[in-house]
Parts: sequence; C-alpha cells; structure tokens
Amino acid sequence: MFKMVFLQLGATIAATAIAAVFFGLRGAVSAALGGLSCVLPNAFFALRLHFAAKRPGGANVAVFFIGEFFKIASIVGLLVLVERSYEGLHWGGLFIGLILALKANLFAFMVKT
Repeated sequence: MFKMVFLQLGATIAATAIAAVFFGLRGAVSAALGGLSCVLPNAFFALRLHFAAKRPGGANVAVFFIGEFFKIASIVGLLVLVERSYEGLHWGGLFIGLILALKANLFAFMVKT
C-alpha cells in the first residue's frame, strides 16, 4: 500500500520538474499541488487500511468502500480548494501533476516487490 503512495509522490516530483521546464514556476507549483491533491488522500487511505487490517477480524469490504468514497471526495475537494485559493494556477501544470500521480500505478509493475 505504502509503496504505491511513494510511487505517486515520485511521479508528482517528476511532474513538477516537467512542468517547471515547460511552464515555469507557476506551472511547477500547479503540478505539485495537483499531484499532492491525489497523494495526500491516498496516503491517508493506505494508513486507514493498514490500521484496519491490524484489528481483530481484519478489514472488511465496507471499510474499503467507505474509505474509497472519502478518498475520491477529498481529491475533488482538494482540487476545488487549489483552484479557488491559488491565483496563479496553471491548468496545464495542474493536469500534468494530477494525471501522473493518478497513473503512477502503471509504474508499480516496473518495481520489484
């Protein structure tokens, strides 16, 4: 679980560097905010599942689905918060950061367990 979060964080850092080259500082900050809007809820979701699995009886399906719902809702909420609070938002950078963080699971197959 946590390996995926670290891969998403790495993808966010890569997206920030790519956006810095193409869009400058505004694009880099936007890419970082877009990626972190995905990474932070996923980190809390992984932590919640980790603790739920340690409980007697383990985690059940309801824990997963409720956590997934709150994860998606918090991603949307963070993106809205970024859009409303960051005046110099660069949409291209934001989407690069968000998409690379969301698609970091494709890179998980390249990492040995």
